[in-house]
Amino acid sequence: MAPQPVSSQLLDNCLTDAEFPELPGFVRGKVRDAYKLPDGRRLLIATDRQSAFDQVLAAVPCKGQVLTQTARYWFDHTSDICPNQVISYPDPNVVLVKDLDMVPIEIVVRSYLTGSTSTSAWTMYNRGERVIYGHPFPDGMRKNQKLEKNIITPTTKPADGGHDAPITEAEILASDLVTNVQWRELAEKSLALFARGQELAAERGLILVDTKYEFGIDKDGTITIADEIHTPDSSRYWIADGYQKRFDAGEEPESLDKEFLRLWIAAKCDPYKDPIPEIPAETLLAFSDKYVSLYEQVTGLTFEKPDPVVPVRERIRTALAAALPEYF
Repeated sequence: MAPQPVSSQLLDNCLTDAEFPELPGFVRGKVRDAYKLPDGRRLLIATDRQSAFDQVLAAVPCKGQVLTQTARYWFDHTSDICPNQVISYPDPNVVLVKDLDMVPIEIVVRSYLTGSTSTSAWTMYNRGERVIYGHPFPDGMRKNQKLEKNIITPTTKPADGGHDAPITEAEILASDLVTNVQWRELAEKSLALFARGQELAAERGLILVDTKYEFGIDKDGTITIADEIHTPDSSRYWIADGYQKRFDAGEEPESLDKEFLRLWIAAKCDPYKDPIPEIPAETLLAFSDKYVSLYEQVTGLTFEKPDPVVPVRERIRTALAAALPEYF
């Protein structure tokens, strides 16, 4: 019998579950499975689960590895701007981090008027709003148009994993979600991180369009970047070459991020009201290729795909047993 194509083998070797009974403090997120260890550390395992529109939709080959390794690149290249929570990387899908007191706000920085979700600036603008997240917008703007300056559009972060809700700077300052001093530092660091991201992305022929940051506060009170940074799950990237031509023609930019799948779904249903159709294998493989391409273009490195005959879950368990032998 002829061997299976590598792409098909990878589709059959996705990591959808990273719950290991040996480890304490298990918490399942939409994409990451996490463990709160009793010594003040956390273990984050990026699975291949794909979420969009507040749902887990499918599994995408290599996705968890792309997220972890892309975030690793950006953590390394922004540590002079903001400390991060990373301790070590036991496996390509796994990061061991300091446990933080998480800030209950997600900081979204935007450079373009775009997006397809309910909290996206374009969605709000397109339904007639002209003050978005506290920022005034003029009439006559078009989707994917560059903004005059980068702006912060924060959202609340529900503890129960529910849908994010828009919030303005004024509302944050009037609340007790964070202190005024903390908010000023969060805003300053977010804009600086985004500027660094745009600078390095531009050197690679990419536009960093927008991104989401999550922060925590460590035990000595230091604001620390957490979770992930500038990954294709948390950020929107466009190919710089051809952006203007496509914009002038009213066409969508060529993207290397989650928007590819969002647009595929939105073209087939209303994802907030209708059942989402099954995503074909070829679409998932194309999506995987986009994530791998982004990693390679951002970092300049060659992505090392997992061995298709070694289950990813088994490889991770072996790595965890080596890194945390007290539990195995």
